Amino acid sequence: MRAVVLGGGGLTGRAAVRQLAAGGVADEVVAADVDRELANAAARAAGPSASVADLDVRDRESTVRLLRGASVVVNASPYLHNLAAMAAALEARVPYLDFGGLFHTTRRQLELDGAFREARLLAVPGLGQVPGVSNVLAVAAAEQLEHVESIVLRDGWRDLATDSPLSFSWSPATFLDEMVQPAVLFEEGAYREQPPLSGAEEYAFPPPVGRTTVYRTLHSEPATLPTSLREKGLRRCEWKEGGPGIELARNLAELGLGSDRPVDVRGSPVVPRDFLLALLRRENLLGPRPGAPVDDWEVLDIELQGTRAGRPATVHAYARFPPWPAWHLAATEYAVGTAGAIGAEMILRGQLRGEGVVPPERAVPAAPFRAELARRGIPTAIVPPEPPLPPR
Repeated sequence: MRAVVLGGGGLTGRAAVRQLAAGGVADEVVAADVDRELANAAARAAGPSASVADLDVRDRESTVRLLRGASVVVNASPYLHNLAAMAAALEARVPYLDFGGLFHTTRRQLELDGAFREARLLAVPGLGQVPGVSNVLAVAAAEQLEHVESIVLRDGWRDLATDSPLSFSWSPATFLDEMVQPAVLFEEGAYREQPPLSGAEEYAFPPPVGRTTVYRTLHSEPATLPTSLREKGLRRCEWKEGGPGIELARNLAELGLGSDRPVDVRGSPVVPRDFLLALLRRENLLGPRPGAPVDDWEVLDIELQGTRAGRPATVHAYARFPPWPAWHLAATEYAVGTAGAIGAEMILRGQLRGEGVVPPERAVPAAPFRAELARRGIPTAIVPPEPPLPPR
């Protein structure tokens, strides 16, 4: 069985390539990337079962040609390419998953449900860390409640090795888009836009993150959870995040460095997003610096409020995302790539058999998924740990 990772040389893609190569379920893992040097590095780290393909996912014909005959495709490229990658997977008749669509792209991906059903193919948008682990945990925690009034997902991070906020462990372009695009929350049964980085809240995360200020940002969980939990009566769903570097990212975004609109520099067009990426790469600010210690952590805290046995009740679901020094990966890199690789392996094993475009909370069985996360160093918990309510 052959697994293809689009963007396999990137920050999260290289983690997925390595996990898939180590997992032993896929016979071959292809790191496909527009940057040959990064793809080669990812394949070398992954071992002999990994190979390399030069690929720009925007080239539909080349992408379809590469995907034909594959058993699964993991799209680790920036979310702006999700629709193109899905179209290629559909044409090549290959099951598909990605790491998230930043709300609006996710909703457009869901519109392809009919086409994937007709092709009898499964596509799971947002099966990474957050979204992904967050979605599956939220719905698993909702089983503890008869009625779910609200879900607030909070994500915080902390780097114990350095105080510098100048590092990116996932797509800088995506992160900057989160900083400037209006946040969307689900409130009173309807979607409402809020200013980016609004709703500042100091929140006490479990160790090692501790007290951190979190803000509303645009994210994919509210795009699907309200529908998935409609029968539970969900009326509010909100995402917040925060940690070192978020204020700096806002400043970079406000300067326009996340834009894909060229600016004239001494008579030559320069794309700010491309310039920023090149600069970050030159300064070794994409992922951990070579030779530097890796000790950053991320904690997800999902708070659900509702009723149990007719009384008000609160349930929390947690995930702690560690760095992975053995592979020199930061926490987010490792968690996103690992969650995606687990999802791909579940497809290869036949554990995910659905058809259509299905969000992770409806596609992925929570128990085996959480067991695989724990086996790979990512613990999750639901508190209080009570048995689920009996079926009605």
